[in-house]
Amino acid sequence: MIEALKTDELVAKAGGRFKLCALIQRRLVELLDGARPLIERDGRSDLELVIEEVMQDKITLTFEKADGSTSMAEEALL
Repeated sequence: MIEALKTDELVAKAGGRFKLCALIQRRLVELLDGARPLIERDGRSDLELVIEEVMQDKITLTFEKADGSTSMAEEALL
């Protein structure tokens, strides 16, 4: 099991369990569709890679306003 999932630190970084789940799912889809990782892979699985990206604050979730100006999607923090 991935060690970061054993603590609530990852949940706190994402802003809750639902947000964490949504973030991981969306990023995994991006990686499977050919997106480049934001960190070195170093033999890690896609799930391990996404979790490390969250831990390093490389990706976050944003939410859509009523006028649609920002959609709920992950953003790369470059």
